[in-house]
Amino acid sequence: NTKYFQGIRAAVGRVKARGERAVILDIGTGTGLLSMMAVTAGADFCYAVEVFKPMAEAAVKIVAKNGLRDKIKIINKHSTEVTVGPDGDMQCRANILITELFDTELIGEGALPSYEHAHRYLVQEGCEAVPHRATVYAQLVESERMWSWNKLFPICIQTEDGEKAIVSPPEMEGCPGAPSVYDIQLNQVPLKDFTVLSDAATMFSVDFSKQVSRAPASFTVQLEPIRSGRAQVVLSWWDMDLDPEGSIKCTMAPYWVQETSEDPPWRDHWMQCVYFLPDEESVLQGQSVNLTAFRDDYSVWYKLRKVRSDEAKTEVHIESPVCWCQAHLLWNRPRFGELNDRIRTAQYVRALKEVLKPTSTCLNISDGSLLPIVACYLGAEQVFTLESSAVSHSLMKKIFKANHLQDRIKIIEKHPESLLSSDLEDKKVSLLIGEPFFSTSLLPWHNLYFWYARSAVASHLTSNATIFPQSASLHMMIVEFKDLWRIRSPCGTCEGFDVQIMDEMIKNSLDFRESREAEPHPLWEYPCKSLSDPLEVLAFDFRETVPECSIGKEGTVNLLRTGKSHGAVLWMEYNLTSSLSVSTGLVKVSDEKGYCQWTPHCKQAVYFFSTVSAPETLPGCPSAVAYTISFNPKTGDVIMDFKLLS
Repeated sequence: NTKYFQGIRAAVGRVKARGERAVILDIGTGTGLLSMMAVTAGADFCYAVEVFKPMAEAAVKIVAKNGLRDKIKIINKHSTEVTVGPDGDMQCRANILITELFDTELIGEGALPSYEHAHRYLVQEGCEAVPHRATVYAQLVESERMWSWNKLFPICIQTEDGEKAIVSPPEMEGCPGAPSVYDIQLNQVPLKDFTVLSDAATMFSVDFSKQVSRAPASFTVQLEPIRSGRAQVVLSWWDMDLDPEGSIKCTMAPYWVQETSEDPPWRDHWMQCVYFLPDEESVLQGQSVNLTAFRDDYSVWYKLRKVRSDEAKTEVHIESPVCWCQAHLLWNRPRFGELNDRIRTAQYVRALKEVLKPTSTCLNISDGSLLPIVACYLGAEQVFTLESSAVSHSLMKKIFKANHLQDRIKIIEKHPESLLSSDLEDKKVSLLIGEPFFSTSLLPWHNLYFWYARSAVASHLTSNATIFPQSASLHMMIVEFKDLWRIRSPCGTCEGFDVQIMDEMIKNSLDFRESREAEPHPLWEYPCKSLSDPLEVLAFDFRETVPECSIGKEGTVNLLRTGKSHGAVLWMEYNLTSSLSVSTGLVKVSDEKGYCQWTPHCKQAVYFFSTVSAPETLPGCPSAVAYTISFNPKTGDVIMDFKLLS
């Protein structure tokens, strides 16, 4: 915000120095903040465009509350629908264009089409623009961790007959993967997890003060690798200059690129990008390669090629990546990482060895799981797997074939409640298995769908059938976040402007429903420290069917460390057997200060306390937190409430 204010002041100053009236077009105004900055900086009039009606209505009130409604007109339209003329939305074209239309990928929110239209129809030629330009950077890296988010590695299983491997089908090799960027907090990825193969390179810039084109384009840069390795991933970010000289700059560069030793500013709306190359490419130190960035009007992707003597004659084709192996349609990036986690896989293998018998008839219920292959390798007599979609059916068919198990594992494309005895060849299931994982799950307890599925197939189980996992538990811990609390913190006054009306609008919407619910966040990206010990709050016995009545618990958890109690984190743990379990949440509390390590493959549930959005309600020094948590078996929802105690 401070950088924007500086850029706006400079732009208004340049226009005034030419003896012109400063007329602003602010696209995507939100609260009207940038327009209010412009008027304060001396602009004569602002046209502030906001397509979202509740936000536009709030902007009208905020502008009026700050005494600026005579100089700011809120237009509740998409910018491409705005008209100019005596009877139009704007009386004249603007000579200063202000926007904040960017996402982590820069262009993913439709910045290019909006700028293209604005320059053609809404602003003067040679207008000032804030920001003035944006520049996209890229860096080649080798990273087994990041590569594991995009490819299925061979998985080795120790059996009585020796080591066997689960391999991916040939279609997965060279598949471009998911077309969307993987945007994450790269500042939370330690240097030990990747090897930099090139310096950061400038890929392309967009000058927002000139006509912008949304037409597809490509930009090739010749890189000289600074070390040899396997180029697997392109890390990318952007910065923007708020003025033509580039003296007012805002950067999204990760910590290892920035020259300052200070922590980079925390942002959750602009992070960094991870792009996966279709195949890993060997590069040699000092031997140049060509990195090409392609873009359409909403997305960016990359390709790496060796430098060739006829390079200038080679036509560069622009084609958006599309997954052809189907794995990237079923498994998201964290799911790939989970399947490639050797420690996690070893735990499942150890547990299955405890319960699986040569006479076992297994039924697997999980989306796109590799457990049926493990069961086969460990000697199960018969294996069935339920796949609820055509995509998962098709993918698992390819994977089973690649591992020569197409005749040993039968895929049943049905929901559990539709399962017939004939689907199981009139056999009874002696071992029901699941991770459990379901692609539609958002919150940790959504994978309790396994319990409902187990109940739906109860008639197909033997009387002494083994259920794997045998049970689950919901765990909770009170935490203080380093930064994540900011997404719920009220703005109040921003750069000297009162925007409390927006705070009230958000609070009212949260009070309606959401504030009494948890929301999913990948906490490995958002540092926090524990203020309490972890606590088991609910238990679910999969050996029994889902009960009719709610399961609940209430109590008090003591705070062991001083800090701001921002909220409760909740996660599931699955007891595969009586002695082996896996966690979807806390890995460990790393030191006496309470900093936490979380599993990187799952999102945890975060319940923000009302004191985050209303700090004045915080007790002087809370010593404990009272909680009430219940599971409603009719809806599958977990209901919770918390109260800080002095």
